[in-house]
Amino acid sequence: MAIDSAQILVVVPVYNHAATLRDVVSRCLLQHPTVLVVDDGSSDGGADVIADLDVAVLHHAVNRGKGAALLSAADYARQHGMSHIITLDADGQHFPEDLPAFVAAIGRHPLAIHVGRRDFTALKVPRSSRFGREFSNFWLKVQTGHRLGDVQSGYRAYPLIVFEHLQFTDCRYSFEVEVLVKASWAGVPLHDVDIRVYYAPGSERISHFDKWRDNLRLSWLNTRLCLRSIAPWPHKRLVKKAAAPFSWRQPIRSLRRLLAQNISPARLAMAMAVGVLLGALPLIACHTIATLFVAGFFGLNRYLAVAAGNLCMPPLVPALCIEVGHYLRYGRWLIDINLETLGAQALQRVYEWFLGSLLVGPGLAFLAGIIVYILARILVGSRQQPVEQRAACSEQGE
Repeated sequence: MAIDSAQILVVVPVYNHAATLRDVVSRCLLQHPTVLVVDDGSSDGGADVIADLDVAVLHHAVNRGKGAALLSAADYARQHGMSHIITLDADGQHFPEDLPAFVAAIGRHPLAIHVGRRDFTALKVPRSSRFGREFSNFWLKVQTGHRLGDVQSGYRAYPLIVFEHLQFTDCRYSFEVEVLVKASWAGVPLHDVDIRVYYAPGSERISHFDKWRDNLRLSWLNTRLCLRSIAPWPHKRLVKKAAAPFSWRQPIRSLRRLLAQNISPARLAMAMAVGVLLGALPLIACHTIATLFVAGFFGLNRYLAVAAGNLCMPPLVPALCIEVGHYLRYGRWLIDINLETLGAQALQRVYEWFLGSLLVGPGLAFLAGIIVYILARILVGSRQQPVEQRAACSEQGE
């Protein structure tokens, strides 16, 4: 899928940054011919300072938020036959000279979102910015299983399909987090692009980020996204079909389906091991939630991990863990199974379950993982063998 640079629109959303806007836009025009400024209800003259420059301008009568500005830009780009937008801030923090790096990244991976990873190493960056970046990076990993170097960066390249087919609830700063999470759920790859950054002295720096209001919005958004990430129904996909659920009634067929989703045997084995390991623990009434969180964090297949945990349902594995835990405590096996040992002493059994699971869980997880890995490798080999045979027959026919 070749992308012509003429299909890329550079977008500069602006809200009360008249002092820096002209410099940013002028430098953008030196790097790319098609630039759009979205004036999101500025009260300081806004886009008037670039009236003589060859750029398109959209105006919002009132301030609607950065997310709304980007959605307006995406609508404009689609109407003018564009396929991608590259966004950068109007405050002078981003270097327009880095635009060629984004254009090149789009050429390599046109279906991905490319996010600028700011270089903080040689700068006196505000501590709040460093913390905010790590905080957002962590939650993206929890919610999607994918890692980015700078989730908070506003220097990005988007394919327009993201805005055409996904629904968003936030329209201000938190929009930029929501779009990454939902795009990742939809199968859109997320890639880093190394960029430079400039932080003006404190007296010159203009920020419209409200520490209380916008942090509350981000917290509420992360709460909703975390809950949605562990919900049992699948996410809408844009780039590739979602992995089919795993069924123990047809384990071989299920493994074939997962392998067809380009999941490696090693990743399937890890998903199996994680599910069994957590399933062995006495996480009463929250096994599934814990498994979904952990599998999502490490980017493992959740269907297989949850199915693996179901193998550890009572009574067999918990009973084995209790026996091992009891032996570790008293040096003998628990042989008196009655109302007192299972009822009145229930808390002691739970403790022994936990103690035993520290030994039984890793052992069962390793064994289950090895079995799945071997089966998956066999299935991969059997899938490749007919292809090789066909190729050999073709060569003989020639």
